[in-house]
Amino acid sequence: MAQNPVDNQQFESLVQLKETPEEIAFELRAQEGALFTGGRLLIGIWAFAFAALAFAYFYLRSANNQNLWRPRGITAPTAAGAAIFAITVACALLVQFGERRFREDETLDWQVAGWTAVFGGLLAIGLQIWQMTDLPFFPGSSGYASCFIAWGAMNIALVLGGTYWLETILAREIRLRRAIAQDGGAPSSTLPVARLFRANLNGCTYFWGFIAAVATFFWVLFYVI
Repeated sequence: MAQNPVDNQQFESLVQLKETPEEIAFELRAQEGALFTGGRLLIGIWAFAFAALAFAYFYLRSANNQNLWRPRGITAPTAAGAAIFAITVACALLVQFGERRFREDETLDWQVAGWTAVFGGLLAIGLQIWQMTDLPFFPGSSGYASCFIAWGAMNIALVLGGTYWLETILAREIRLRRAIAQDGGAPSSTLPVARLFRANLNGCTYFWGFIAAVATFFWVLFYVI
């Protein structure tokens, strides 16, 4: 069957289509914006979840039906709770410090701080799981007990998510190190992959700041007041 020369010309013109530099730059900015927005939306989703828990806490505490909010003033293990809180906040501070050093082109400091935060996050998760197995009350035995069990499960998921996110960023930097070394490295390279990497790291840093804020707020609720 003879081919239509007009169709061939149209096909060849489509094959030869290439994006202009302006289109490439626009797509890159769009991807950076998506990473920025996605990270903040993730914080918003978690904020709504913990806001629901805080509402349940204050509602049950104020209602105190049949004095079952907190019978005999029982409290979760204080030492374990303080350790979990301190480790979580310390990890968040390490992530903040590491990003600042990363922007100053001190990648080794960032790597040390990042991997330390990863191991610290895993330690906090382990302590939280162990604490849940050694509580002086049963789930559902009181309003305080119910809220604390919910907090423990949500905190494990939150810290695990932040730890996994940070670990993937650290691992990706190792893979990208040689590819962008000649362009100034990840902190200053203008290559698209480096710019997206920095946007992802910024979102993770903000997420760890949110983790620290949540840890502080609920530590006060469950252990201080």
